[in-house]
Amino acid sequence: DVVGSGLSCRSAVGALPALTVVGAVLYLLLLGGTISDKCARVPALINAVNFGPDTNAARQEVVHYIISSAAGFYVFGIRLTVAMVLKFAYGWCVVAVGVVSRVVTM
Repeated sequence: DVVGSGLSCRSAVGALPALTVVGAVLYLLLLGGTISDKCARVPALINAVNFGPDTNAARQEVVHYIISSAAGFYVFGIRLTVAMVLKFAYGWCVVAVGVVSRVVTM
């Protein structure tokens, strides 16, 4: 019983702005990870396109340039991917469930 543990509906409603901000940040991080994942597929796309005869060497140079540039969305020098964002969110959900279970049982 949430009411019996000292928590009220006011405290739950008071947490809504913070949860909204956390959701927005998580959504933006997912968008950034999506950009990085799409940038990882560009070399394969360019390699599959036929630009005409005698362009294989130039196409390979462009593909190698794109691969070596490592385009994507970076946060503090680390390339952000969707998998990384999901692991981050999962970890914080585990922490939140642990904290809430401690507060409710008190």
